[in-house]
Amino acid sequence: MSKRTKIGISHGDINGISYEVIIKSLLDSRILDLCSPIIYGSPKVAAYHKKALNLDDLNLNSIRTADESGNKKVNIINCIDEEIRVELGKSTKQAGESSYLALKAAVEDLKEKKIDALVTGPINKQNIQSENFKHSGHTEYLKEIFNVKEVIMLMVSDILKVGVVAGHIPISELSSFITKEKIVDKLATLNLSLQKDFGIRKPKIAVLGLNPHAGDEGLLGSEEIEVIEPAIEKAKASNILAFGPYPADGFFASGKYTKFDAVLSMYHDQGLIPFKTISGENGVNYTAGLPIIRTSPAHGTAYEISGKNEASEESFRNAIYLACDIIKNREMYDKIHANPLDSSNTTRVDKDDEISDLEE
Repeated sequence: MSKRTKIGISHGDINGISYEVIIKSLLDSRILDLCSPIIYGSPKVAAYHKKALNLDDLNLNSIRTADESGNKKVNIINCIDEEIRVELGKSTKQAGESSYLALKAAVEDLKEKKIDALVTGPINKQNIQSENFKHSGHTEYLKEIFNVKEVIMLMVSDILKVGVVAGHIPISELSSFITKEKIVDKLATLNLSLQKDFGIRKPKIAVLGLNPHAGDEGLLGSEEIEVIEPAIEKAKASNILAFGPYPADGFFASGKYTKFDAVLSMYHDQGLIPFKTISGENGVNYTAGLPIIRTSPAHGTAYEISGKNEASEESFRNAIYLACDIIKNREMYDKIHANPLDSSNTTRVDKDDEISDLEE
């Protein structure tokens, strides 16, 4: 990265573990060697959490705008009412409003390119609801704000990447929500992200079935035959290396996921339960398909341990690292595609191009 990278951090729910994992992550001096972090939140609330958690070693540089951020400093911009009240472990209207105000300020700076990427602290999806925020999560909010046709919630770790077709969708609506067109769009979005954001030249994507045993040839459901298989064939016709549909249980239990660059699951729990089981605390949530870069930890507000100094910062720290990595990968991608004859900049060695074993 040619210039000093600025990573915006929205503080999330002030009554959860968000400030704890932010503070613990930024106590790692390696972060400041990599980027200039800017917290969009509240110096007062940050001070409260530092005291409650006995984490006073982190010094915060209060600034008014992202342009004032200092190198080798943890910067913070106040975005909320100074009279805000912290109530550890509780869901409150004030906490929801402060989550939204910090997110809004960070996104505005992201749109104006004052910061290079955004790492979002966990929010409570209920208390943030208002006239200004009527979405089921960050992913849906950012999709609307940046006016893109398709995004995909992509869970990322060193050993596994899992995207979902139906994110925050009730189980009762899955069958009607999952269409051939939706799967094809998700595969196209995922394929491009793997190339552009992760430096994988020819991504191989496994597609899971919707029903038990991937429908068992229609015995347990027809979605695989009528929807998923035709979607995979259409994606292949567009030079996307997609395979399946695979039965979800056997696919993960057998370790077959290790043969692929990413997995497309049909719905939230089908993909996230095995992801979190396999990846542990290393996982990161990435919103693929946006013109900007947004990552987050792969956990929620965890009210039950708020203020107890028990939260692990590993996922949040990895979210910062991933944001910085994607910035570099996008720069490399743009450079290569500006001069397509120059392939010397490709830094990742592809997996074996032989794909016959993937279709077994």
